[in-house]
Amino acid sequence: MLTSGVILLAGSLLSPEPGLIFWTAVTFVIVLLILKKVAWGPILTALEEREKGIQSSIDRAYHAKDEAEAALRKNSELLAKADAESDKIIREGKDFADKLRTDITEKAQAEAQKMISMAKDEIEQEKRRALNELRTEVADLAVKGAEKIIRGSLDADLQKKIVDSMIQDFSTKRN
Repeated sequence: MLTSGVILLAGSLLSPEPGLIFWTAVTFVIVLLILKKVAWGPILTALEEREKGIQSSIDRAYHAKDEAEAALRKNSELLAKADAESDKIIREGKDFADKLRTDITEKAQAEAQKMISMAKDEIEQEKRRALNELRTEVADLAVKGAEKIIRGSLDADLQKKIVDSMIQDFSTKRN
């Protein structure tokens, strides 16, 4: 009995009734119209706004990416220019230092040559002065020696004593 009751119920659900189909269709259409009026519009609007927001975010992201790439290229170019400029400055600094070193060396050598030349001239002048003094002293000594010889006799022992005396006079005058 139970089995036949289940079969009867199942059989009644599967058998099409025109009234039930009609009312089900009407209810479906009414629910569909209510959903279209109440829910479908706002859902579509929200989806469209969401789509526009996502598209706007994507566009901003692409724009930001393009700007970042442009900034990166610009920074790379500026860095390359800065490297080239620093290399140029270093090279110019080295050239200037080399030129300055060469100029200083040349000036020092010229000054040294000038000082050597002045020293040689001064030495030569002192040498001439010393020779002139020596000549004068020798002449004076010769005159004094001759005077002593003339005053004394021309004896050989006396001449020897006079010359020794003149040498002593000369060495005492030098010291």
